[in-house]
Amino acid sequence: MRISLNAPVVLGFSVVVVAVQVMDIFLNQELARRYFVVHPGFHVADPWDYVRLLSHVFGHTDWQHLLNNLTYILLLGPILEDRYGSLRLLAMMLATALVVGLLNSLFFPTALMGASSIVFMLITLLSLVDMKAGSIPLTHILVVGLFFGTELLTVLETDNISQMAHIAGGVSGAVFGYLLADRGSRRRPAKRPPRPARNA
Repeated sequence: MRISLNAPVVLGFSVVVVAVQVMDIFLNQELARRYFVVHPGFHVADPWDYVRLLSHVFGHTDWQHLLNNLTYILLLGPILEDRYGSLRLLAMMLATALVVGLLNSLFFPTALMGASSIVFMLITLLSLVDMKAGSIPLTHILVVGLFFGTELLTVLETDNISQMAHIAGGVSGAVFGYLLADRGSRRRPAKRPPRPARNA
């Protein structure tokens, strides 16, 4: 029995976030806050501001923050990567990071780091995996009610959690799920075994 690399995008993402955390702790304690945080206010002349619109999903405040996000990503990501393919999942992750980075940079007064938006995108997208045209899975409605209801109830609380990132990530997952309904699977139907030849 051998170990297979079943989800290269998810595994690659996981390696990068762990590497950033290790380097931030042991090599340069300002690394994450310098290059893996999207700051309020976008400076057109600063090339790093463009990079941070995407790179903020790789930085985390501490190991607990990282492990919370990584657990969901490793549980949900491989299923979706198998369903939609590596390139599509990568594009969805990058698009989610970009949307959340822009929203935070342009409209919110606090800095943002972490992959929570990716997690919520995956959760919502997974609830739509088996969606057929003209119908919405009941599980999707329950997921939306559970996660978005919780976020909306806590949106006015003072904490270090960005409800905006969670909601925007979830909305991104819903949009991707609706756009890819009925045409996302890479799996091919199993071939029927050939019928035995009949004697003439």
